[in-house]
Amino acid sequence: MNNYETVFIVTPVLSDAQVQEVADKFQGVITENGGQIVNKESWGLRKLAYPIQKKTTGFYFLVEFTGEGSLVNTLETQYRRDERVIRFLTFKQDKYAVEYSEKRRAKLSNKQEE
Repeated sequence: MNNYETVFIVTPVLSDAQVQEVADKFQGVITENGGQIVNKESWGLRKLAYPIQKKTTGFYFLVEFTGEGSLVNTLETQYRRDERVIRFLTFKQDKYAVEYSEKRRAKLSNKQEE
């Protein structure tokens, strides 16, 4: 099992319920194909660095998960098929990235407790 991190941007013309439906869909793709979600974050509506498909904002989502390499291919195929996703990036985490992610999650949870 490898550790992966994926970030995807959803088009801003959707309602909050539709945006959450898109996020749930891709989390379901991960779990249905033998992956386990380690962490998920919704970064909300943010400005894009440059216009994509004449849009200047998008809803950002981060999902950290573990799984086999074939899961990434399946996930990215689903991203390409869904017209609501305007950009995505998935990469394999090395041991240093996994360690950093754990520290970042611990730091965020400490801030939320305060």
